[in-house]
Amino acid sequence: MRKKHVGILGATGMVGQHYIRLLKDHPFFETTFLAASKESAGKSYGLALSEKGRPLDGIPTPILALQVHSIDEISLAKEQCDFVFSAVDGPIAKIYEPLYAAEGLPVISNASSYRMDPDVPLLIPEVNPDHLQILPQQQKNRGWKRGFIVAKPNCSLQSYLTPLYALHKNFGIQKIIVSTLQAVSGAGYPGVSSFDMVDNIIPYIRGEEEKSETEPLKILGKIEGFRIAPIEGISISAHCNRVAVLDGHTACVSVQFQKKPVREEILEAWRTFKGAPQELKLPSAPQRAIIYREENDRPQPRLDRNAEGGMAVTIGRLRDCNVFDYRFVALSHNALRGAASGGLLNAELLHARGYL
Repeated sequence: MRKKHVGILGATGMVGQHYIRLLKDHPFFETTFLAASKESAGKSYGLALSEKGRPLDGIPTPILALQVHSIDEISLAKEQCDFVFSAVDGPIAKIYEPLYAAEGLPVISNASSYRMDPDVPLLIPEVNPDHLQILPQQQKNRGWKRGFIVAKPNCSLQSYLTPLYALHKNFGIQKIIVSTLQAVSGAGYPGVSSFDMVDNIIPYIRGEEEKSETEPLKILGKIEGFRIAPIEGISISAHCNRVAVLDGHTACVSVQFQKKPVREEILEAWRTFKGAPQELKLPSAPQRAIIYREENDRPQPRLDRNAEGGMAVTIGRLRDCNVFDYRFVALSHNALRGAASGGLLNAELLHARGYL
Protein backbone atom coordinates (compact mmCIF):
# COMPACT_ATOMS: atom_id res chain seq x y z
CA MET A 1 0.00 0.00 0.00
CA ARG A 2 1.30 3.44 -0.97
CA LYS A 3 2.23 5.69 1.93
CA LYS A 4 0.25 8.89 2.30
CA HIS A 5 2.13 11.85 0.87
CA VAL A 6 2.61 14.65 3.39
CA GLY A 7 3.18 18.37 3.04
CA ILE A 8 4.66 20.53 5.79
CA LEU A 9 3.75 24.21 6.03
CA GLY A 10 6.42 26.11 7.91
CA ALA A 11 9.02 23.46 7.09
CA THR A 12 12.05 25.58 8.02
CA GLY A 13 10.79 26.40 11.51
CA MET A 14 11.58 24.45 14.66
CA VAL A 15 8.34 22.44 14.67
CA GLY A 16 8.55 21.84 10.92
CA GLN A 17 12.04 20.37 11.35
CA HIS A 18 10.75 18.11 14.12
CA TYR A 19 8.03 16.84 11.77
CA ILE A 20 10.58 15.98 9.10
CA ARG A 21 12.77 14.05 11.53
CA LEU A 22 9.78 12.19 12.95
CA LEU A 23 8.47 11.25 9.49
CA LYS A 24 11.71 9.48 8.56
CA ASP A 25 10.81 5.82 7.88
CA HIS A 26 7.24 6.33 9.12
CA PRO A 27 5.04 3.32 8.26
CA PHE A 28 2.05 5.40 7.05
CA PHE A 29 3.42 8.71 5.77
CA GLU A 30 6.26 10.19 3.72
CA THR A 31 7.25 13.82 3.17
CA THR A 32 6.79 15.04 -0.41
CA PHE A 33 6.05 18.78 -0.21
CA LEU A 34 7.73 21.55 1.79
CA ALA A 35 6.45 25.10 2.10
CA ALA A 36 7.91 28.09 3.89
CA SER A 37 8.35 31.84 3.51
CA LYS A 38 9.11 33.51 0.20
CA GLU A 39 12.71 33.99 1.38
CA SER A 40 13.20 30.21 1.38
CA ALA A 41 11.07 29.40 -1.68
CA GLY A 42 12.97 28.04 -4.66
CA LYS A 43 15.93 26.82 -2.59
CA SER A 44 16.74 23.30 -1.56
CA TYR A 45 15.63 22.49 1.97
CA GLY A 46 19.24 21.96 3.06
CA LEU A 47 20.29 25.36 1.72
CA ALA A 48 17.28 27.10 3.28
CA LEU A 49 18.14 25.63 6.68
CA SER A 50 21.83 26.43 6.37
CA GLU A 51 21.10 30.07 5.55
CA LYS A 52 19.00 30.27 8.70
CA GLY A 53 21.77 28.68 10.76
CA ARG A 54 19.62 25.62 11.55
CA PRO A 55 21.18 22.18 12.20
CA LEU A 56 20.82 19.52 9.51
CA ASP A 57 21.41 16.48 11.72
CA GLY A 58 18.70 13.85 11.66
CA ILE A 59 17.16 15.07 8.40
CA PRO A 60 17.23 12.46 5.60
CA THR A 61 19.49 13.33 2.68
CA PRO A 62 16.65 13.09 0.08
CA ILE A 63 14.63 15.62 2.08
CA LEU A 64 17.59 18.04 2.18
CA ALA A 65 17.50 18.01 -1.61
CA LEU A 66 13.75 18.75 -1.88
CA GLN A 67 12.82 22.18 -3.18
CA VAL A 68 11.07 24.51 -0.76
CA HIS A 69 7.94 26.11 -2.18
CA SER A 70 6.05 29.23 -1.26
CA ILE A 71 3.05 28.60 0.95
CA ASP A 72 0.98 30.23 -1.81
CA GLU A 73 1.56 27.24 -4.12
CA ILE A 74 -1.57 25.44 -2.97
CA SER A 75 -2.38 23.84 -6.34
CA LEU A 76 1.07 22.26 -6.43
CA ALA A 77 0.60 21.00 -2.88
CA LYS A 78 -2.66 19.37 -3.96
CA GLU A 79 -0.79 17.55 -6.73
CA GLN A 80 2.06 16.39 -4.49
CA CYS A 81 0.47 15.43 -1.16
CA ASP A 82 -2.60 13.92 0.48
CA PHE A 83 -2.67 16.14 3.57
CA VAL A 84 -0.55 18.76 5.31
CA PHE A 85 0.88 19.48 8.73
CA SER A 86 0.63 23.18 9.53
CA ALA A 87 3.53 24.44 11.65
CA VAL A 88 3.17 28.13 10.82
CA ASP A 89 2.42 31.05 13.14
CA GLY A 90 -1.17 31.92 13.99
CA PRO A 91 -1.70 34.89 11.64
CA ILE A 92 -0.37 32.88 8.68
CA ALA A 93 -2.38 29.83 9.70
CA LYS A 94 -5.51 31.98 9.87
CA ILE A 95 -5.13 32.78 6.18
CA TYR A 96 -3.76 29.61 4.66
CA GLU A 97 -5.20 26.67 6.60
CA PRO A 98 -8.75 27.17 5.22
CA LEU A 99 -7.35 27.75 1.72
CA TYR A 100 -5.60 24.38 1.82
CA ALA A 101 -8.69 22.69 3.27
CA ALA A 102 -10.88 24.26 0.58
CA GLU A 103 -8.59 22.68 -2.04
CA GLY A 104 -9.30 19.25 -0.58
CA LEU A 105 -6.27 18.87 1.68
CA PRO A 106 -6.85 17.88 5.32
CA VAL A 107 -4.89 20.18 7.64
CA ILE A 108 -3.43 18.95 10.94
CA SER A 109 -2.68 22.22 12.67
CA ASN A 110 -0.33 23.27 15.46
CA ALA A 111 -1.62 26.85 15.39
CA SER A 112 -4.20 28.48 17.67
CA SER A 113 -6.21 30.17 14.90
CA TYR A 114 -9.12 27.72 14.71
CA ARG A 115 -8.84 25.87 18.02
CA MET A 116 -11.98 27.35 19.51
CA ASP A 117 -14.18 27.15 16.41
CA PRO A 118 -17.14 24.99 17.48
CA ASP A 119 -16.82 22.64 14.49
CA VAL A 120 -13.03 22.12 14.70
CA PRO A 121 -11.78 19.19 16.83
CA LEU A 122 -9.23 20.28 19.42
CA LEU A 123 -7.63 16.89 19.65
CA ILE A 124 -5.70 14.94 22.26
CA PRO A 125 -6.14 11.40 20.90
CA GLU A 126 -6.20 9.75 24.34
CA VAL A 127 -8.86 12.16 25.60
CA ASN A 128 -11.39 13.13 22.93
CA PRO A 129 -11.05 10.98 19.77
CA ASP A 130 -14.84 11.03 19.41
CA HIS A 131 -14.67 14.74 18.50
CA LEU A 132 -13.51 13.69 15.03
CA GLN A 133 -17.15 12.86 14.35
CA ILE A 134 -17.78 16.61 13.89
CA LEU A 135 -15.65 16.68 10.70
CA PRO A 136 -18.50 16.01 8.22
CA GLN A 137 -20.41 18.88 9.81
CA GLN A 138 -17.33 21.12 9.52
CA GLN A 139 -17.06 20.28 5.83
CA LYS A 140 -20.76 20.98 5.33
CA ASN A 141 -20.55 24.30 7.17
CA ARG A 142 -17.64 25.52 5.07
CA GLY A 143 -18.42 23.93 1.71
CA TRP A 144 -15.35 21.67 1.77
CA LYS A 145 -15.53 18.26 0.14
CA ARG A 146 -12.42 16.42 1.30
CA GLY A 147 -10.44 18.96 3.28
CA PHE A 148 -10.85 19.80 6.96
CA ILE A 149 -8.93 21.28 9.89
CA VAL A 150 -8.01 19.39 13.06
CA ALA A 151 -6.21 21.44 15.70
CA LYS A 152 -3.72 20.42 18.38
CA PRO A 153 -4.15 22.14 21.76
CA ASN A 154 -1.80 24.57 23.42
CA CYS A 155 1.45 22.81 24.30
CA SER A 156 1.24 23.52 28.04
CA LEU A 157 -2.06 21.62 28.36
CA GLN A 158 -0.39 18.38 27.37
CA SER A 159 1.48 18.25 30.68
CA TYR A 160 -1.61 17.93 32.84
CA LEU A 161 -4.88 17.49 30.90
CA THR A 162 -4.54 13.79 30.16
CA PRO A 163 -3.98 12.86 33.82
CA LEU A 164 -6.85 15.16 34.82
CA TYR A 165 -9.08 13.50 32.23
CA ALA A 166 -8.22 10.07 33.65
CA LEU A 167 -9.38 11.33 37.05
CA HIS A 168 -12.43 13.21 35.80
CA LYS A 169 -13.96 10.22 34.05
CA ASN A 170 -13.59 8.20 37.25
CA PHE A 171 -14.31 10.73 40.00
CA GLY A 172 -15.63 13.97 38.50
CA ILE A 173 -13.60 17.19 38.74
CA GLN A 174 -15.03 20.52 39.88
CA LYS A 175 -12.13 22.97 40.24
CA ILE A 176 -8.54 23.21 39.03
CA ILE A 177 -5.72 25.61 39.84
CA VAL A 178 -2.63 25.15 37.65
CA SER A 179 0.70 26.97 37.58
CA THR A 180 2.81 26.18 34.53
CA LEU A 181 6.60 26.50 34.27
CA GLN A 182 7.11 26.64 30.53
CA ALA A 183 10.33 26.02 28.63
CA VAL A 184 11.87 28.63 26.36
CA SER A 185 11.49 26.41 23.28
CA GLY A 186 7.75 26.98 23.61
CA ALA A 187 8.37 30.50 22.31
CA GLY A 188 9.85 29.14 19.06
CA TYR A 189 13.16 30.17 17.49
CA PRO A 190 14.96 32.45 18.33
CA GLY A 191 12.48 32.74 21.18
CA VAL A 192 13.18 34.73 24.33
CA SER A 193 16.37 36.77 24.69
CA SER A 194 19.00 35.30 27.02
CA PHE A 195 19.10 38.72 28.73
CA ASP A 196 15.48 38.12 29.74
CA MET A 197 15.80 34.46 30.72
CA VAL A 198 19.14 34.03 32.51
CA ASP A 199 18.70 34.49 36.27
CA ASN A 200 15.02 35.18 35.73
CA ILE A 201 11.41 33.97 35.51
CA ILE A 202 8.86 35.78 33.34
CA PRO A 203 5.41 35.53 34.98
CA TYR A 204 3.48 36.31 31.80
CA ILE A 205 3.15 34.60 28.43
CA ARG A 206 0.75 36.39 26.11
CA GLY A 207 -2.48 34.45 25.63
CA GLU A 208 -1.37 31.38 27.57
CA GLU A 209 -3.56 31.77 30.63
CA GLU A 210 -6.65 32.39 28.52
CA LYS A 211 -5.93 29.27 26.45
CA SER A 212 -5.24 27.24 29.58
CA GLU A 213 -8.60 28.20 31.04
CA THR A 214 -10.77 27.70 27.94
CA GLU A 215 -9.23 24.99 25.74
CA PRO A 216 -9.55 22.19 28.35
CA LEU A 217 -13.29 22.86 28.65
CA LYS A 218 -13.73 22.29 24.92
CA ILE A 219 -11.51 19.19 24.92
CA LEU A 220 -13.53 17.70 27.79
CA GLY A 221 -16.83 18.70 26.16
CA LYS A 222 -19.02 16.73 23.79
CA ILE A 223 -20.67 17.07 20.42
CA GLU A 224 -24.14 18.59 20.70
CA GLY A 225 -25.91 18.94 17.40
CA PHE A 226 -23.73 20.95 15.06
CA ARG A 227 -21.00 21.95 17.51
CA ILE A 228 -18.56 20.81 20.17
CA ALA A 229 -20.02 22.17 23.40
CA PRO A 230 -17.60 22.95 26.26
CA ILE A 231 -18.06 20.95 29.44
CA GLU A 232 -19.95 22.67 32.24
CA GLY A 233 -19.32 22.45 35.96
CA ILE A 234 -15.51 22.73 35.88
CA SER A 235 -13.67 25.98 36.66
CA ILE A 236 -9.97 26.54 35.97
CA SER A 237 -7.55 29.17 37.23
CA ALA A 238 -4.15 29.25 35.46
CA HIS A 239 -0.82 30.98 36.08
CA CYS A 240 1.68 30.67 33.20
CA ASN A 241 5.39 31.39 33.63
CA ARG A 242 8.37 31.23 31.27
CA VAL A 243 11.40 29.62 32.94
CA ALA A 244 15.01 28.97 31.95
CA VAL A 245 14.48 25.38 30.78
CA LEU A 246 15.19 24.38 27.19
CA ASP A 247 12.48 21.71 26.70
CA GLY A 248 9.72 20.42 28.95
CA HIS A 249 6.67 22.16 30.39
CA THR A 250 5.98 21.51 34.08
CA ALA A 251 2.62 22.07 35.78
CA CYS A 252 1.80 22.29 39.48
CA VAL A 253 -1.85 21.30 39.80
CA SER A 254 -4.41 21.44 42.61
CA VAL A 255 -7.75 19.72 41.98
CA GLN A 256 -11.10 19.40 43.72
CA PHE A 257 -13.46 16.51 43.00
CA GLN A 258 -17.19 16.02 43.24
CA LYS A 259 -16.38 13.28 45.76
CA LYS A 260 -12.81 12.96 47.01
CA PRO A 261 -11.20 9.61 46.06
CA VAL A 262 -8.52 7.96 48.14
CA ARG A 263 -4.92 8.31 46.98
CA GLU A 264 -4.65 4.69 45.85
CA GLU A 265 -7.67 5.14 43.56
CA ILE A 266 -5.97 8.07 41.81
CA LEU A 267 -2.75 6.14 41.31
CA GLU A 268 -4.68 3.17 39.94
CA ALA A 269 -6.57 5.40 37.50
CA TRP A 270 -3.28 6.73 36.18
CA ARG A 271 -1.55 3.33 36.13
CA THR A 272 -4.30 1.64 34.11
CA PHE A 273 -5.11 4.53 31.80
CA LYS A 274 -5.21 3.78 28.08
CA GLY A 275 -6.73 5.69 25.21
CA ALA A 276 -7.45 5.11 21.55
CA PRO A 277 -3.77 5.43 20.48
CA GLN A 278 -2.74 2.65 22.86
CA GLU A 279 -5.66 0.42 21.86
CA LEU A 280 -4.93 0.97 18.16
CA LYS A 281 -1.14 0.63 18.72
CA LEU A 282 -0.45 3.75 16.68
CA PRO A 283 3.23 4.17 15.75
CA SER A 284 3.77 7.37 17.77
CA ALA A 285 1.66 6.34 20.75
CA PRO A 286 3.44 5.85 24.07
CA GLN A 287 2.89 2.46 25.62
CA ARG A 288 2.27 4.30 28.89
CA ALA A 289 0.53 7.63 28.35
CA ILE A 290 0.89 8.45 32.06
CA ILE A 291 3.89 7.57 34.23
CA TYR A 292 3.90 8.14 37.99
CA ARG A 293 7.23 8.61 39.80
CA GLU A 294 7.42 7.93 43.55
CA GLU A 295 10.58 9.98 44.16
CA ASN A 296 10.00 13.23 46.07
CA ASP A 297 11.99 15.29 43.56
CA ARG A 298 10.43 14.07 40.30
CA PRO A 299 9.44 14.84 37.62
CA GLN A 300 12.30 17.00 36.37
CA PRO A 301 12.61 18.24 32.76
CA ARG A 302 16.19 16.98 32.25
CA LEU A 303 15.35 13.54 33.64
CA ASP A 304 11.79 12.93 32.47
CA ARG A 305 10.88 14.97 29.38
CA ASN A 306 11.97 12.19 26.98
CA ALA A 307 9.96 9.43 28.65
CA GLU A 308 8.34 7.15 26.05
CA GLY A 309 10.05 9.07 23.26
CA GLY A 310 8.84 12.40 24.62
CA MET A 311 5.19 11.30 24.39
CA ALA A 312 4.35 10.39 28.01
CA VAL A 313 3.15 12.65 30.78
CA THR A 314 5.26 12.09 33.90
CA ILE A 315 3.64 12.83 37.26
CA GLY A 316 4.90 13.00 40.83
CA ARG A 317 4.29 14.40 44.29
CA LEU A 318 0.62 13.40 44.61
CA ARG A 319 -0.43 14.61 48.04
CA ASP A 320 -3.31 16.18 49.97
CA CYS A 321 -4.05 19.83 49.26
CA ASN A 322 -4.87 22.25 52.07
CA VAL A 323 -7.33 24.16 49.86
CA PHE A 324 -8.65 21.57 47.38
CA ASP A 325 -8.54 17.75 47.57
CA TYR A 326 -5.18 16.83 46.00
CA ARG A 327 -2.15 18.39 44.34
CA PHE A 328 0.54 16.99 42.05
CA VAL A 329 3.29 17.95 39.61
CA ALA A 330 3.21 16.92 35.94
CA LEU A 331 5.60 17.25 33.00
CA SER A 332 5.57 16.71 29.25
CA HIS A 333 7.90 17.50 26.34
CA ASN A 334 6.46 20.64 24.77
CA ALA A 335 8.33 20.35 21.45
CA LEU A 336 7.37 16.69 20.99
CA ARG A 337 4.12 15.73 22.72
CA GLY A 338 3.11 19.36 22.77
CA ALA A 339 3.97 20.05 19.14
CA ALA A 340 5.24 17.84 16.31
CA SER A 341 4.83 14.38 17.85
CA GLY A 342 1.39 15.32 19.11
CA GLY A 343 0.41 16.48 15.63
CA LEU A 344 1.78 13.29 14.13
CA LEU A 345 -0.26 11.21 16.58
CA ASN A 346 -3.35 13.18 15.54
CA ALA A 347 -2.64 12.28 11.90
CA GLU A 348 -2.13 8.61 12.80
CA LEU A 349 -5.52 8.54 14.54
CA LEU A 350 -7.17 10.23 11.55
CA HIS A 351 -5.54 7.63 9.28
CA ALA A 352 -6.65 4.72 11.49
CA ARG A 353 -10.21 6.05 11.62
CA GLY A 354 -10.38 6.46 7.82
CA TYR A 355 -10.44 10.26 7.64
CA LEU A 356 -7.31 10.49 5.46
